[in-house]
Amino acid sequence: MSSERSSGAAPLVVGVMPGQHPEVLETATSLAKSLAVPMICAYVDEASYLVEWDPARSAHRLSLHPDTDDAKIRAVTEGLQSTMEAACAGQGIEWSLRTLAGDPARAIGRLAAESGAAMIIVGTPERGLGHRLAAALNGSVAAWLSHHQEHPVLVVPARAADAGG
Repeated sequence: MSSERSSGAAPLVVGVMPGQHPEVLETATSLAKSLAVPMICAYVDEASYLVEWDPARSAHRLSLHPDTDDAKIRAVTEGLQSTMEAACAGQGIEWSLRTLAGDPARAIGRLAAESGAAMIIVGTPERGLGHRLAAALNGSVAAWLSHHQEHPVLVVPARAADAGG
């Protein structure tokens, strides 16, 4: 269907971001390996917005912060690339990393539709007041996807840091 589906199997679309709890990648790689399907990992740059959507070409975007955008995105992408390489090392998993622009939930949803994803995997929001406030103002990616997708959505919770409290 799409160039993303090089092996023919419907991929898992995995939402990734710097500092994300490791359970998301652990779960995604375990599923990809056991199902023998590729993973398309997607990082969404929220400081950019989509100005054109053409699935046959990469998305055109304009940055809200044009002076620092390219260097920051490149650094984040390189960091995520290293994280993915470490998570998939020796697993025999076909994977790719895509950098998308705009609203994270909608961008991941578009990628899932374009690639014919078998499933979307995302993490829960980080704990803490600041993250709860951001989720209240911006909405939860996992909640939006679970209400607006035709693809199954797996929401991976973070393990409690300390069982005692």
